[in-house]
Amino acid sequence: MFISFEGIDGSGKSTQARLLAETLRAEGHEVVLTREPGGSPGAEEIRRLVLEGDPDRWSAETEILLFTAARRDHLEKTIRPALAAGRIVITDRFADSTRLYQGITRGDLRGTVDELHRLMIGIEPDLTLIVDLDPAEGLARALGRRGTEERFESFGEGLQARMRAGFHALAAEFPARCVLIDGARDPAAVAADIACTVRSRLSGGRA
Repeated sequence: MFISFEGIDGSGKSTQARLLAETLRAEGHEVVLTREPGGSPGAEEIRRLVLEGDPDRWSAETEILLFTAARRDHLEKTIRPALAAGRIVITDRFADSTRLYQGITRGDLRGTVDELHRLMIGIEPDLTLIVDLDPAEGLARALGRRGTEERFESFGEGLQARMRAGFHALAAEFPARCVLIDGARDPAAVAADIACTVRSRLSGGRA
């Protein structure tokens, strides 16, 4: 099973991806926890290019190419081999982030993103968990980390608000694989909700 976590910056999705991996491993599943951009040596090199530096370092079009290149390497080196070995793959972000960050919120480039995805990636997650949070709270959390990967956070709350609306729209567009999760609760409650959803999907149901 291929599971992706999505959400605005600071939504808690990375924490929830880690907690889900721990829960599933404790239940006897083989799990690969990975992230985008990154998840393979080549993709991690590209990660530094796109997440650090000046906000205007790259155009949206250039970012689409960089993210697609990173995703292709991630797919070849990490995702496909793990799925072929029967493991559950959990990724912190996948193509939906590119559909929004570069495809919608920084220009009308969704068609370009989707076409590149069709040509070079060709798969979608079985389940996408969108951790939903108020943009102001998410941005405050993200900036509070004081890390070096804050290029997108520096675009401000306006971008985060457009991202949140975009994720809601994606959930409506792909209802079979996307599930909105309320991220404003205690992390343990969020994790329990997510674990219940994933167990249902693993057993062949829908949640």
